[in-house]
Order: sequence, then C-alpha cells, then structure tokens
Amino acid sequence: MTLFAGMPGSSGSIEVVCGPMFSGKTEELIRRVKRAQIARQKVQIFKPAIDNRYHETEVVSHSSLSIEATPVNTSVEILQKVYDSTRVVAIDEVQFFDENISVVVEKLARRGIRVIMAGLDQDFMGKPFGPMANLLAIADSVLKIQAICTVCGAPASKTFRKNPKQQEQVLVGETDLYEARCRAHADFFGEDQDQLAFFVNLNESRSKTQNL
Repeated sequence: MTLFAGMPGSSGSIEVVCGPMFSGKTEELIRRVKRAQIARQKVQIFKPAIDNRYHETEVVSHSSLSIEATPVNTSVEILQKVYDSTRVVAIDEVQFFDENISVVVEKLARRGIRVIMAGLDQDFMGKPFGPMANLLAIADSVLKIQAICTVCGAPASKTFRKNPKQQEQVLVGETDLYEARCRAHADFFGEDQDQLAFFVNLNESRSKTQNL
C-alpha cells in the first residue's frame, strides 16, 4: 500500500460539510461519495474509531443511509491507508480527530486528491469543536447546514447537551444526550452565567464605593 503521489495537472481540493447534530451532514457526505462512485472514481471513506454509535465499520446517517468505511484512531492512519489509485477521500465526524488532521488533508489535496469531510463545527458550548476551526480556514469550499430547533421549529445551528453537568467536549451520543437548537434556545445557560458575572461585578463595585 502506497500513498498516491499525484498526477501532472491534477488538482486536489478540500471540502467541509458542517453544522449541528441532526442537520444531515453525513447524508450529504454519502451523497457526494456516491456521485463520485457513479463517475467511477476510486473512493476511500474513513471514520474515527470512537464513533461506533450505529456500526463499527460503516458511516451511518440519522436517516439510516450507510456506506462502508475504515475506522481509524489517529489522523496519520488515514495517510498510511490511502491507496495510490484513490482519487476521493471522505472523512466523517472529522471533529473527533486530532489537530494533525489539517496537515493530513492538505497533504492529500496537494497530491491531487479530493477530500470531503463532514463534522460538527461547534461543540455543546458553541465553541469550535477540536480541529474544525483550522479545517474551515483551509477548505476550498464549506457547506454549513442547519437542523430544526426541537423547541420552536426554527432553523437550528447549535447542538444542545441535555445534561450540562457533563462538561467534557467529546461525549459520543444521540438523541439521548443531544438536541438541535436555534440560538435563542441554546444560549440560556450562557445567559445565566453572564447575569451571574454581572451581579458579582456589580456587588464588588458597590463594596469598593462604600469603602472609599
């Protein structure tokens, strides 16, 4: 097994499909992969081994679409497993990979490979998830998909964790742990924290004034 060394005149690319949970990211990745297969392009699909919610060796969407994939533990493993005949590399749940994933996909693109990635752009706190900020910066194209807010039915761009006491960024789960929310219905924990900070600062200011 060898790395694809590139072809004269070939041009690789980096594509990112992102958004909150339940927005159809994996479904879009599978759609692009199947179109490449129809065009008779050699495709390899990778997924983080940590994501075994539906299947150990398949990428599966929430709508039950699936496609065979190779599970890997680190981003470097992707480089080690890409065949020299591969023209398209697809990576699902890319937010779970280490920071080296940016270097890996750039190397693949420079060798003329089309790289398609899907993943959460934000974690449950609304912060960039893992390597996603870097991947969005180096991407040639970005498609940001919205879900439907489970509270009001508005377009949702946030992933809400039902139990805020679980603070680790990586916590693999489904509807048992997460919901898609719009901004109005995802920020109330942050608003509570902002109000608390405001009152603490206000009380400190009053104390200082009284001591003058």
